Amino acid sequence: MKIKILTGITFFMCIAFSNAQELGVRFGSFAENGVAVDAVFDFECKRIHADASFGKDYLRVNTIYDFIHKPLGSEENFYWYAGAGATLGLPLKSGVDFDLGAVGELGLEYRFEGTPVVLGLDYRPTFTIIEETDFDFVTFGLNIRYVF
Repeated sequence: MKIKILTGITFFMCIAFSNAQELGVRFGSFAENGVAVDAVFDFECKRIHADASFGKDYLRVNTIYDFIHKPLGSEENFYWYAGAGATLGLPLKSGVDFDLGAVGELGLEYRFEGTPVVLGLDYRPTFTIIEETDFDFVTFGLNIRYVF
């Protein structure tokens, strides 16, 4: 049953990520391997920022609503963003707990002129509520995305 659920979630994520306006990778101090598939769905000054990472024990999915995404000062290519959302950890093997929590996001990104590349740095404190209560306040990431 778990394999069917994970296969369904993976299929849904592939469809969702194929409609993204930005797609890339996120490196950082999270999960077990520190690498995630990163996607952004833009809606003018707001956006959905989603990523998925596979560890040896679980699949981690973060979906964040960035309610602020604006240029930093007068710089047209330098942006800052802030948001909040959900984090979900799905076990890939027995004996590992399912977890669910809230995640915040505060970041900076630079959009290179003349090339479809975005480079970003973000901070994501995470508060896990289910199965165990935990607060991880040292979660940083480096994002490299291609803009479609």
